[in-house]
Amino acid sequence: MAKVKLLDGYNPNPDNYYASLIQGQKFAVIPHLELDSGEVLEQCPVAYKTWGVLNDTCDNVLVICHALTGSSDVSDWWAPLLGRERAFDPARFFIFCANVLGSPYGSASPLTVEPSTGSQYAGHFPQTTVRDDVRAHKHVLDALGVCTVAAVIGGSMGGMTTLEWPLCTEPGYVQSIIPIATAADHSAWGISWAETQRQCIYSDPKFDDGYYEPTPEGQPSAGLAAARMVAMLTYRSCVSFDARFGRRPPRQQQQKKPQSAAAVEPPLDLPRIEVPGQKTDNSGTNTAASSNGSVGRKSHAQRRDPSFSAQGYLHYQGQKFVQRFDANCYLHITNKMDAHDVTLGRIPPTDAATTTDDDEALRTVLARVPPGALVVSVETDALFLPEQQERLAACLPGASLAVLRSSDGHDGFLLEFEQLGALIEGKLRRDFPRFYDAESAANSVEGVEAVLGGGASLTGEMEGDAW
Repeated sequence: MAKVKLLDGYNPNPDNYYASLIQGQKFAVIPHLELDSGEVLEQCPVAYKTWGVLNDTCDNVLVICHALTGSSDVSDWWAPLLGRERAFDPARFFIFCANVLGSPYGSASPLTVEPSTGSQYAGHFPQTTVRDDVRAHKHVLDALGVCTVAAVIGGSMGGMTTLEWPLCTEPGYVQSIIPIATAADHSAWGISWAETQRQCIYSDPKFDDGYYEPTPEGQPSAGLAAARMVAMLTYRSCVSFDARFGRRPPRQQQQKKPQSAAAVEPPLDLPRIEVPGQKTDNSGTNTAASSNGSVGRKSHAQRRDPSFSAQGYLHYQGQKFVQRFDANCYLHITNKMDAHDVTLGRIPPTDAATTTDDDEALRTVLARVPPGALVVSVETDALFLPEQQERLAACLPGASLAVLRSSDGHDGFLLEFEQLGALIEGKLRRDFPRFYDAESAANSVEGVEAVLGGGASLTGEMEGDAW
């Protein structure tokens, strides 16, 4: 294979609006990447970020795998875990996080320009898999001079990627893994929720079979916002919503006199689809005659505004998402998650015919994973059920299971920083004491300043106290 080109800060697709939202990314270009599907991506870009310095033996590497709509910027969505004397310590480790294929944040995706046509792929970008992501990111690590990876860590879809790293690379390349809030395969429950979200996007007339203007204003924003609203119900829990919102009115009704400009809430009205042949006056009255000739009926326009805080929160999340994510990319990566199954194609047909125990097949495949994995669960997760992590821990060789105490559901792994940080750091200290000696601790701390920078999170799940 031709040599991977490291471009540092140069973006090979500068017209991608969403990639510009991630600050400080570096880029690599893989000349020829063959996918699981058999299709080939020519001049395939990969966006990534690093913190810390690769040591002389090129083995002090942490690979962090982002979740479904995350990015290469770990400091954006796991900031409390990244920094000096934290779980991801750039004075001890060379920390690497790359954007997955199909995501809008810089790696090859529907927003990428196809070399053979000079136009964006849009709706005909080839489907990629989690395994394709691992192989692409491994090419970048090779170009960076990495010899072995100390640990791979990720949650949700990032946990799927974490499981695939030791299975898609040579034995011994990955020393340890920490899969969080994930599963060996995507369940029928998860697939069904994802399909519901995709149908929201398909039903928006602006979708146009995936050939729309790829900007927040040009994309099928109503469908994408609705998809995000559906998704939020799978990421949180009934208990957290009831405790957080109850039956309170929307926060703009609570904020009679905002104390500052920062307290002023952005408009919550989501993009609306005009109903053909129906017009309303300023009062929301339907001025078109109905089938029985009546006029003056009230339309739904007057009843679309949120009456409750929970509705307002969902509207806020939908609007925020439209500004930072692309609909084609969302379709792509939800399909990628649905296809996830670590046993797929790894059980010989003769063995599969005689194997009736799914766990036996899973144990056979996972036997290649380094022993001693730490599997992390969230006790109230309704999307990736704790039983799925229990199964993983039982089938991974010598694995242990830890449970995050949280009422926030699946998103607990993006919110319970103190618990998660302690678990990860404890695991790394036990597995790699050599990186915690005095000499290692004196290494360069390049990147710490960027980690400690403030600012609102683009892709994280922390919201202000107003919610």
